Amino acid sequence: MAADLGELKAMIESALPGSTAAVIDETGTGDHLRAEVKAPQFEGLTRIDQHRLVKAAVRERFDDGTIHALTIKILG
Repeated sequence: MAADLGELKAMIESALPGSTAAVIDETGTGDHLRAEVKAPQFEGLTRIDQHRLVKAAVRERFDDGTIHALTIKILG
């Protein structure tokens, strides 16, 4: 089952109010994705903690197997 990119974008933006996100299917299979995210919540956090916030926002899709891999790019 391929991920709904719009749903994932909405999940990230809902979990991180004021953020902007883009979710890209990197392989065409719908389960290896890249999220590019800019969020005010990232200020002062380490890169690892920034990535944890994004992964937590879409954890449900990892848990149900929709997403296999997610590359995260934090935008300034």
